[in-house]
Amino acid sequence: MDKRLYIDVHIVQTVPPANLNRDDQGNPKEAYFGGVRRARVSSQAWKRATRTAFARHAPEQDHATRTKRIVAELAKRLAVRTGLDTEQSGRLAAKLLEPLGIKEGKKVGDTAYLLFFGYRQLEDIIDLVADQATELAALNDDRLSAAVKELPVAKKLQSGHPMDVALFGRMVADIPSLNVDAAAQVAHALSTHAVELEFDYYTAVDDENLKEETGAGMIGTIGFNSATLYRYATVGLHQLAANLGDIDAALDAVEVFVQHFARSIPSGHQNSFAHRTLPSLVAVVVRDDQPVNLVSAYERPVVHREDQEEGIAELSALRLAAEYERATRQWGDAPVHTAVCHTFDSEGATAARLASAFGTEQTFPELAAGLRGALVESIKKAG
Repeated sequence: MDKRLYIDVHIVQTVPPANLNRDDQGNPKEAYFGGVRRARVSSQAWKRATRTAFARHAPEQDHATRTKRIVAELAKRLAVRTGLDTEQSGRLAAKLLEPLGIKEGKKVGDTAYLLFFGYRQLEDIIDLVADQATELAALNDDRLSAAVKELPVAKKLQSGHPMDVALFGRMVADIPSLNVDAAAQVAHALSTHAVELEFDYYTAVDDENLKEETGAGMIGTIGFNSATLYRYATVGLHQLAANLGDIDAALDAVEVFVQHFARSIPSGHQNSFAHRTLPSLVAVVVRDDQPVNLVSAYERPVVHREDQEEGIAELSALRLAAEYERATRQWGDAPVHTAVCHTFDSEGATAARLASAFGTEQTFPELAAGLRGALVESIKKAG
């Protein structure tokens, strides 16, 4: 695919008191932006939430994992496929991966760093030796190393990438041949307004306390905040198609990414706060020039006045529409496609303003289907 296409996803989402993503002190992460303190959720946290959502809805063989235990995972699957015992499968797995030059970790069997790979890729590696696994396991170390040295193990990890790896990429500093350029970029989510850190002082009662015993069995504090967040991600369809080797698979991956990026949420302190919400607004903008993050809409923090009927989420949505129109007008970069789904009054002034910027309000399924159609049409026009 020669044509460059970027799918920008803009989300406004309100989260109640929560601690989605902790810093080294156990408090919600923050950032200064526009001169004030904002709530922040790291891109890594939301990428993991999105990948976890993928896993819940995809067949097991299409899953990916990021771990230091690739040898152990390969050994486990070798044992299942070939009937080798634990020691034999572990030894064969280590020898199969040895030519890659992956640095060993401090713990026996671990790698020095996390590796991101697909389960199907491991099965492809096993295919190389499945018919002769017993014979290979009977060889001594030197002969086994020589027997598997020329097998195309690296090629199996360089192709057939699962959706997760194709979207988020893989970085192996000392083995550049295993690197995969990420097709998706995810920004740190920021509150559209100033935020103050708060603390929940809690106590836990000992259910077996005697009547004469008073006081709590445990006391503690949890930091939290509540915020309306601006979330942004972009996907390069051309890079995604290159990673997956198929344009239809890339279109499927875009649809899955938009679906789960919009619906997912980090699970930090989920049981304490039950903070799962859905976005108030999801807007997609397809561009053929470059991705554009519209966080500048909130460089001046949103402030809600008592005389305003709109809440902070609605005011944030209006800011986003204004920033999008201003940037498009001033830079002259007309998008290929725009669409919006929101939960504001469909007959109100905000809905009309959003329609002026992004087009007629749609349901989320309509937005996803329309996005795919727009991408297919743009590819056809490019020839």
